[in-house]
Amino acid sequence: MGTANRTTPEAAHHIPQFLSDENMERLTQIMYPKKAAAGDYLFWEGDTSDKLYYVHKGTVKLSKSTEDGKAFILQVAQPGDLFGEFGSCEPQSYGYDGIVMEDASLGVILIKDLEVLIWKHGDMALQLLKWMSQMQRFMQSKFRDLLLFGKNGALASTLIRLTNSYGEKDERGIRITLKLTHTDLANMIGSTREVVNRMLSEYKAAGAIESENGRFVVTNLSFFQAMVRCAECPLDVCRI
Repeated sequence: MGTANRTTPEAAHHIPQFLSDENMERLTQIMYPKKAAAGDYLFWEGDTSDKLYYVHKGTVKLSKSTEDGKAFILQVAQPGDLFGEFGSCEPQSYGYDGIVMEDASLGVILIKDLEVLIWKHGDMALQLLKWMSQMQRFMQSKFRDLLLFGKNGALASTLIRLTNSYGEKDERGIRITLKLTHTDLANMIGSTREVVNRMLSEYKAAGAIESENGRFVVTNLSFFQAMVRCAECPLDVCRI
């Protein structure tokens, strides 16, 4: 079984630890430490999925490309997240690209090592199933908003999720600390930069959002919640 130098994950906001402290300790012991710079690819869509990644620090976007070259960001993994393909008896491949957005410190977990842990500690299997179920709920809620409320609703939902994942309150409202371009937002909702530019201009005119130095400040969260009939989902589901 592989071993690694012990590293301690930093606390993650709104991401509950899916493993018990004991099992998290065991998982940490088999992680290989990895540093990655913004713009690095951890893997490409179609690569063999023989490892999982745990985020200690930084952010990683999981992006799906279409045949015509468009990109769709499925998830932005942040500290406390575990991602990768896991759960099949057959060899799997990644169904998306893993691209570092902000310089990251990661724990790399070989699937073969994880399988040994699960074999030795049956309760870990149940906890990993709960993690997989949680991620399924998260993806279902995201696609629900994308499909039911149109582009405006999709962008509103994305901004709400960003405030939950990367929001810091200030005198104007909620500042989103993750630096995003209009193209990033477009890729999060399956749209174009031009459409996102237009919608953001409308939101600014309505006094619901501001921007400065590449970061957004949501000044009227209720404005966006009304657009998607926000049901105040748990924060581990309503996240980016």
